[in-house]
Amino acid sequence: MNFPTTRKNALRKLDDFIENNILGYTKLRNFDFGIQNRKNISCLSPYVSHGIISEIEIINKVLKKHLFNKTEKFIQEVLWRIYWRGWLELRPMVWNDYLIKLKVLNEEYKTNKNYLNAIKGDTNIQCFNDWVNELKETNYLHNHTRMWFASIWIFTLELPWELGAEFFLKHLYDGDSASNTLGWRWVAGIQTPGKHYLASEWNIKKFTNNRYEKIRLNENAIPIKNNKTYSISNKDFINPKIDDGKILLIFDNNLSFEFSDFIDKKFKKILIVNSNEDRQISLSDNIVKFKESLFQDQLDRLKKFSIDCEVIKIKDIKKINENIYALYPSVGENLDFVVLNKLQNIQFLYRKIDQFSWKYCTKGFFNFKNYIPQIIQHIS
Repeated sequence: MNFPTTRKNALRKLDDFIENNILGYTKLRNFDFGIQNRKNISCLSPYVSHGIISEIEIINKVLKKHLFNKTEKFIQEVLWRIYWRGWLELRPMVWNDYLIKLKVLNEEYKTNKNYLNAIKGDTNIQCFNDWVNELKETNYLHNHTRMWFASIWIFTLELPWELGAEFFLKHLYDGDSASNTLGWRWVAGIQTPGKHYLASEWNIKKFTNNRYEKIRLNENAIPIKNNKTYSISNKDFINPKIDDGKILLIFDNNLSFEFSDFIDKKFKKILIVNSNEDRQISLSDNIVKFKESLFQDQLDRLKKFSIDCEVIKIKDIKKINENIYALYPSVGENLDFVVLNKLQNIQFLYRKIDQFSWKYCTKGFFNFKNYIPQIIQHIS
């Protein structure tokens, strides 16, 4: 597993996948062949989640080389991340409630032996232990493996899903508040009420090429119940008029400004915001270093465009005493910082693909999927 921290290398990884492996994706995507063989999947999510390369770039590159009907499943998976973000944007209290519950659970489970054994990879389920170690060492897990992992955590080890979601956010290169939180809710049976995901021995054996035997799981568990419902917010995601000569903030989800919708605007300075130290969910050392390398790569690229820029700590935003713009950080800890500190001098700028796509995130993904042709037409 190798995740170079430059846009140049991310694009090489994308081009290689499109050229050599994408046509086998639909058939092979659910197989976890192990960390030495990831050719059946793209491994692009750490770059997409940080905005190093965008969903638009990926889809346009794919369709320039291959037909839509040959790559539809891969394109759907690329757009899942936009769907999850849009779904959470329309229901931000899901994230707020998650953090509130997480704080309580961290205190309750800080000495719980089953929980401590789980995060150490010291359970009686060998595949789970291996995945814990893989997550900590490589900061990545195959998507199917994430589903198995979450299911075992919730239904066999009987641990709160909120703590599992936190464990992923601490260690995943591609961890983000929407995909991670809502993915765990889905496995638990909360995201789609009454519909959970149960890992099974036969499924794990089949899709790991029989690497594991005698996997003892609870395969008859019932979904987690949560009767709370969330109404859809009335956000409009409309961009303000952008005046010249202002400061622009870039958070860690938009680290390719020079390829953004706003490259033609005349900002006097761009500040790349490092929020690694100011999070409720602390990040592992590997994730901190990964993000800092991505910040530096964006800084280096901006300087080549002769754009005045620097990296600042998120707490330093409070020292800026003028009206500024920011590429929208999405629901999560960066946005929480802005809201909790009442930084009303910041106006958010939204990506065109999000403005267009998020209006289709009011229901489930299968409804969203119906609009993918329109989304593609809009971004092409």
